[in-house]
Amino acid sequence: MSKLTAAITGVAGYVPDHVLSNDDLSKIVDTSDEWITTRTGIKERRIMKDGASSDMAVHAVNDLLAKTNTDPLEVDLVIVATVTPDHPFPSTSNILCDKTGMTKAWGYDLIAACSGFIYALATGSQFIETGLYKKVVVVGVDKMTSIIDYEDRTTCVIFGDGCGAVMLEPDTEGYGINDFILRADGSGKQYLVQPAGGSAMPASKQSVEDRLHFVKQEGKQVFKFAVTNMAEVSAEIMEKNNLTSDDVAWLVPHQANLRIIDATANRMGLSKDKVMINIQKYGNTTAGTLPLCLWDYEDQLKKGDNIILSAFGGGFTWGAVYIKWAYNS
Repeated sequence: MSKLTAAITGVAGYVPDHVLSNDDLSKIVDTSDEWITTRTGIKERRIMKDGASSDMAVHAVNDLLAKTNTDPLEVDLVIVATVTPDHPFPSTSNILCDKTGMTKAWGYDLIAACSGFIYALATGSQFIETGLYKKVVVVGVDKMTSIIDYEDRTTCVIFGDGCGAVMLEPDTEGYGINDFILRADGSGKQYLVQPAGGSAMPASKQSVEDRLHFVKQEGKQVFKFAVTNMAEVSAEIMEKNNLTSDDVAWLVPHQANLRIIDATANRMGLSKDKVMINIQKYGNTTAGTLPLCLWDYEDQLKKGDNIILSAFGGGFTWGAVYIKWAYNS
């Protein structure tokens, strides 16, 4: 029997309608379109004014089920990568299954910040490769505006809201997830963290007054670690699989900063026309960035394309996934 791999057989995405431009932000905090664009590459981001992460995920998953002609009751497992769950519990995956009719599936939430989607993708693939399941839905979703301080220009200019989802199904022809490298370093916590709201610092009047329920970031330190580690792990997975820059059709990089994306592509020897970029439209949607890229570029993907997904996130977490694309749009 040929080796089973987990192939992506469909992708869908959702972003809210409301657009927050750099000019809009300049009216809220001391910043400008030029300042944001030159440092990040972001021009605008989408904002979800009402609703929760699961509500964005419902849009993406319903579209995914329709595109793949999947009955919700056929789905075996749902993994939701998010740092903005609807509630501490029950899991957003649990809520999503109820809202979309995937009531025979079980699932869970996975927290790895901006690396959440590749962590979830690698995890979900194992349930396919063992032959245990036939249909696994992997979702990357974050309502980052729910934990962003709009008095802090170092963070509020970066993040937006969005969701992407993929279907994983068995393949015996070598398509799908061929390899992954995942890494973590908890000492990075001090540089990118949401201090309050967990068991280390439960919510209190003081924690709210001190604005500790918002994301706190030391941008220079995060940038330094991200540039090095995201670039290196992307090159490492190429070398591990004997891939040259000519072999790679696409790099799908986490959309946090255009300079980090450029550094990763350069380390891999890839020209810009092989790099998926939509940061200018959506900003950093955390776990949503990679599947949203696949959604935006789906019609340009060809069966057999070698694709590298790469991410770096708070924690620190980082990694890369090597995929051989399984279908023509």
